[in-house]
Amino acid sequence: KLCEEILNILEKDTKTSCQVACLETLRILSRDKTVLVPVTTKRNMQILMRLAKLDTMEDPLEKVSEFPVIVEALKCLCNIIFNSAVAQKLSLELNLAAMLCNLLKKCKDQQLAGDIKCFDLRLLFLLSLLHTDIRSQLRQELQGVQVLTQALESSLNVRWTEEYKAAEDHDRPPLSLQETDCAIEALKALFNVTLDSWNVHSKNESHQFRYMAAILRHCLLTTGPTEDKTEELH
Repeated sequence: KLCEEILNILEKDTKTSCQVACLETLRILSRDKTVLVPVTTKRNMQILMRLAKLDTMEDPLEKVSEFPVIVEALKCLCNIIFNSAVAQKLSLELNLAAMLCNLLKKCKDQQLAGDIKCFDLRLLFLLSLLHTDIRSQLRQELQGVQVLTQALESSLNVRWTEEYKAAEDHDRPPLSLQETDCAIEALKALFNVTLDSWNVHSKNESHQFRYMAAILRHCLLTTGPTEDKTEELH
């Protein structure tokens, strides 16, 4: 009942601070699978997707004041999808993967959207891990390999000297914690999406995998903010 009441409040046009507080509470509650059973409905998923700005295909990410709401809504969706098979099925029906790819593209044009990018990538990782149909959709329909590779490239701050050769700067500073976390989530999602991709048939696929291989080589030469984070990245 508490979750339902929270979602009823979130469905209304309330203040940002109230939305964040409600979402933080829902995120904690959503770790419990038994709590999720009555609230995992199409309506409730759509409420969270709207708050995460996943229902607006064209609108850019402009209002920085809304970013904490977007991040918390994405965190809630991560928990709900991880803990609920019903939510995983609804994700396919609601075309969640396509919306996440669209939001990820918007993050490229907004410097302050690092947390949004990170949890968008985490949700793509979970969907590609838990639902084989979404994994196929990402690979075949949504250009998932290209989208995720570009997200990895931007997280690692790759600079190119040749088409398939990244610049090696041994004096560059380590990645920030946020950049490292984004890169790790992108790598995990890429692993899932390319898991069944041993047979490369087209010229475009060949280019995409050579491009990705160059970025992965650069990744191995990159350090994170701590030894543990560097090890996790590699």
